[in-house]
Amino acid sequence: MNRSEVRRLTLPVGERDHVQGGADAPVTLVEYGDYECPYCGRAHPIVQRVQKHFGARLRFVFRNFPLTEMHPHAEHAALAAEAAGLSGKFWEMHDLLFDNQPHLKVPQLHSYADRLQIDMARYDLEMDDHVYLQRVREHMQGGRDSGVRATPTFFVDGKLKDVSFGMRSLFDAVEAALRKRSTA
Repeated sequence: MNRSEVRRLTLPVGERDHVQGGADAPVTLVEYGDYECPYCGRAHPIVQRVQKHFGARLRFVFRNFPLTEMHPHAEHAALAAEAAGLSGKFWEMHDLLFDNQPHLKVPQLHSYADRLQIDMARYDLEMDDHVYLQRVREHMQGGRDSGVRATPTFFVDGKLKDVSFGMRSLFDAVEAALRKRSTA
């Protein structure tokens, strides 16, 4: 691929995605993340600040991209978040996982689910049977097809946003997308 080409999100945001914000928000921010990734952990509060700042003008989507070669607990954490999602508690689990990043072993994930008052019999069954593994793999394939190689990776209105020089560029990209929408 030519360096001047812009990488685009190949898997559109859909009803199976975990979304905060309305579908009518003028800008959509998609993150491919790994719950055990220290860079994702540092990005998490910044993303929350971006969401708070832009409010209803921003829709945020999180997709799992566990880098299991480097982060041995990331996949189980992603599965726990997906299991919590069935109980309508994806975002609560998402925040707990990032807030407790050094503690993502299976017994700890179980305690987080219990703390969120998830149906534990169902949670245990789904985790034992890896019910959400295919969904996580679909996120990963969509990410790879879109050019995701590391975490966190962000897309603003479907275009890859390089944040390797700092998360301020994410804020700036959302602001620029909003300006573009207001002049269109």
